[in-house]
Amino acid sequence: MLKTKILLGLFLIVGVLTSCKKNSYDADEQLKKDDALILDFIAKNSIVAVKHSSGLYYQILNPGTGNEVTTSNTVTVNYQGKLLDGSEFDKSTSPVSFSLAGNLIQGWKIGVPLIKKGGKIRLIIPSVLAYGNESPGAGIPQNAVLDFTIDLINVQ
Repeated sequence: MLKTKILLGLFLIVGVLTSCKKNSYDADEQLKKDDALILDFIAKNSIVAVKHSSGLYYQILNPGTGNEVTTSNTVTVNYQGKLLDGSEFDKSTSPVSFSLAGNLIQGWKIGVPLIKKGGKIRLIIPSVLAYGNESPGAGIPQNAVLDFTIDLINVQ
């Protein structure tokens, strides 16, 4: 009986320890993988993009002529978001406004200030500047590189 209790206890301890999954996510390693995917995507689609020091790639389609943008601004935009396979996961159906200091992915906080009011930009955002190894919901898998086209309508 004692022997059985000891064995059951050991199995329980081993079960608990092996079920504790260690998070092996390495953002630097993921950024390298994302960079290779982005470079391949840019080459295959003949996109002329600039690499930001953060790892974000961008293409200014129209620089705009209005006010400068900072992360303390509220912006009004139209946008479309796709994965690198071309599948659309989100699109504004009318202009939307939000604070750049708010709860946005880092890629937007870095990329939107690269244009002025009236501008248009394409952001190819590595997963580490988007949702990382999390899936925010249907349509965006974990470690997804995101491809946004953003029209900056207004800056406040």
